[in-house]
Amino acid sequence: MQIEVLKSKIHCAHVTEANLNYMGSITIDEDLMDAANLIAGERVYIVNNNNGERFDTYIIKGERGSGCICLNGAAARKVQVGDVVIIMSYAMMDFEEAKQWTPTILFPDQRNKLSF
Repeated sequence: MQIEVLKSKIHCAHVTEANLNYMGSITIDEDLMDAANLIAGERVYIVNNNNGERFDTYIIKGERGSGCICLNGAAARKVQVGDVVIIMSYAMMDFEEAKQWTPTILFPDQRNKLSF
């Protein structure tokens, strides 16, 4: 049996931009993508802690080191700059494998930077 489990989460990132005039997606700083094991084109689910909106889209790479979290296209209507969002991806895996799985969870600071 296959089940869907949390693969990666960027917890409480701050929206830096909302670009209505772009063809959809979320732009994420490539440093955050690498640290969270996310790739361009991957489907992600987004929760806006400020207004309760929940939606999904796909990732495009943002400038490395920029701290960019930009919602594009229609998703831009669901956030405002400064909103706090949770970005999650899921993976399908065997039930027994899932019992041993540990997701990657990031806690960026207010500038969407990571402390190691």
